[in-house]
Amino acid sequence: MRAIRLLSFATVLLCAFILALQPASVAAAPVELTYSIFFPATHGQCQAAMDWAQEIEKRTDGQVKITVFPGGTLTSPPQAYDGVIKGISDIAMSCFAYTRGRFPTMEAVDLPMGYANGLQATRAANDFYQALKPAELSDVQVMYLHAHGPGLLHTRRPVQTLEDLKGMKIRSTGLSAKIVEALGAVPVAKPQNETYENLQKGVVEGTFGPIEVLKGWRQAEVIKSTTECQAVGYTTTMFVVMNRQKWDALSDDQKAIFEAVNAAYIDVHGQKWDEVDEAGRRFTLSLGNGIVPLTEAEQARWQTAVTPIIDAYVQEANDKGLDGKKIVDTLKTAIADNPR
Repeated sequence: MRAIRLLSFATVLLCAFILALQPASVAAAPVELTYSIFFPATHGQCQAAMDWAQEIEKRTDGQVKITVFPGGTLTSPPQAYDGVIKGISDIAMSCFAYTRGRFPTMEAVDLPMGYANGLQATRAANDFYQALKPAELSDVQVMYLHAHGPGLLHTRRPVQTLEDLKGMKIRSTGLSAKIVEALGAVPVAKPQNETYENLQKGVVEGTFGPIEVLKGWRQAEVIKSTTECQAVGYTTTMFVVMNRQKWDALSDDQKAIFEAVNAAYIDVHGQKWDEVDEAGRRFTLSLGNGIVPLTEAEQARWQTAVTPIIDAYVQEANDKGLDGKKIVDTLKTAIADNPR
């Protein structure tokens, strides 16, 4: 009988010991997260994002593991943001411009504000977001933003003045189409992956985009000249966001690590944009193409031509119940506060 009681007592102790261990075991299990990226795996921005994921894993001692799905294989670019909200992916990178009208405040960053380079545009985008914290992003946790260098004009024949550009058919979409129209040219909506062939066949006479496309999409092979029109340089802002519930489930220490790595990677992405822009510049020059700088007076003419686009944004924002002037003024301050 005594032996039975001792056995029962030992069993109780064993069970208690096992139960005591269970919470520790659960806490020790790594957090597994998925990350949807629309860039192909070979693109510099995807590589920077994968480095970010590895840095998170390293700093959390393997307690947070992030599996990256590049090339839009998990969610397509327009679906990426909603995919995070619905839990299709835990984290996603995509462009605000893919769902125009969804992010009326953040769309201001893409206006032709005269960005000098990708680092400036990226820093300004993050400062702008931090200053306003728009409600349109409240259903996710924003990791950070990044933005490409200035969209420039690449053409089959040199363009030095607005008169040279008048009536030319220029591949452009979304905001850049408005810029093309304001400058007196004819916007032709074609996706980036069809631009090479359309330039080659003369369907279009030029294209608007960051200079990195000349190498990344090999468009330098089918153009002859790039016009450095930074006065109307626009950008395209990209977000990295996390599912709100997944963020809330992280420990305070894990959140602090994410925030530290996020802050560091703002400049990583901005510098990466400048690196690929420089590679595009070298590539187009190596093929004998020209780069045309606009005179100061001509830059001013181009800037004046696109001013109605910014004015129209202010009015549209006001019509949506936002303070359009405050938004644009905040953006101008963010740009001015960051080095060129």
